[in-house]
Amino acid sequence: MPTTTSTKKTSIVSLINEHLDEITAIRHDLHAHPQILFTEEYSSALIQAELTRLGITFRANMGGREPGTGYGVMAHIPATGQNIGACIGLRADMDALPITELNDFAHKSTHNGQMHACGHDGHTAILLGVARVLMGLEERPNPVTLVFQPAEEGGGGGEKMVRDGALKGDQDAGLGPAITRMYGLHGWPDMALGTVATKPGALLAATDTFEITLTGTQGHAAYPHLCNDPIVASAQIITAAQSLVSRTTSPTDSLVVTFGAIHAGTAYNIIPETAELKGTIRTLDMDTRAMIKARFFELVESTAKAMGCTADITWNNGYPVTNNDPTEADRVTQISHNAELTNNFELVKEPSMGGEDFSYYCLEVPSCFYLIGLNESETQAYPGLHTPTFDFNDKAIGIGMEMMCLLALS
Repeated sequence: MPTTTSTKKTSIVSLINEHLDEITAIRHDLHAHPQILFTEEYSSALIQAELTRLGITFRANMGGREPGTGYGVMAHIPATGQNIGACIGLRADMDALPITELNDFAHKSTHNGQMHACGHDGHTAILLGVARVLMGLEERPNPVTLVFQPAEEGGGGGEKMVRDGALKGDQDAGLGPAITRMYGLHGWPDMALGTVATKPGALLAATDTFEITLTGTQGHAAYPHLCNDPIVASAQIITAAQSLVSRTTSPTDSLVVTFGAIHAGTAYNIIPETAELKGTIRTLDMDTRAMIKARFFELVESTAKAMGCTADITWNNGYPVTNNDPTEADRVTQISHNAELTNNFELVKEPSMGGEDFSYYCLEVPSCFYLIGLNESETQAYPGLHTPTFDFNDKAIGIGMEMMCLLALS
């Protein structure tokens, strides 16, 4: 069973309480200044200023579209003493979403059309709080690397941070040894405040997307026999694609095929030449993911041909499955039971078909992604993620800080 260091939990909690008001103020500052993927200059500058104040060595300009660019930050806190343990990685994402905020409080977004609707301001504040607590401890058995990651919301910032060496460390530059295990968290509105949840294995799905252009023959709506109708072909493809779920995969496997956009035509009496379809396919198994991609191409192309049309398919590989290492999932479970600020642990019964680019760290080192509850009401639902009224619950900040600190010391 995973164990924690001899450092008393009470000293961690006392340090959390000492810094909590200021960390909450930082969270509010981040919330008021959201920036979407690859533009997170404000958050990055705030993080770097805080790390500099704490005397923590860091490297910036990571996680951009090109190597050596971006607003990601990697920081390292060395161990103390002689018997140095494995290097632990802790990750926070920091980008916002292109949503106009409808909340009305002092720290609401000041950037029109952008807001922290997924709680990344909370995640970043938590990790900055962890930095303060760890620097305040006399004993740190493990070196700890903090990864402040941009572009989680569709930009694959996790993959780009790995590309730029966030897991590799750098002894010469003072950024320590390579990370040997990694942890990330997410505030969860559907779960009660004080609850921690995770599971071994697949927690979140792979998130591939596709775009299809169907080309037929344009003509008058009164003479369909002289045309090849891409709208009818679209309807056939959309219906037939659901057989990938019901007749191609095992009933015990998980697959989602969703068409989210259809664009075709200009008038009621014209059969158009083209139709465009967009959608996503979600899977929880890598073999299923590869198989469904091949079958999808076959189904779309053959159905289009049968309708006298051609199909041009663009496939975009999304995030991989977020696959928790069983040992690290157990570690999170045990630590949640020992933490003072948590009051419940839930084993996630079924994976979510949503996606997370923490999955890229899971591909490289044993890792665990876990959830912390945000809802303190027993009667009212908490505003959902990616909605204009969401706001990270400040009362969950200390819980996240304690969990991350205990994992760093375990």
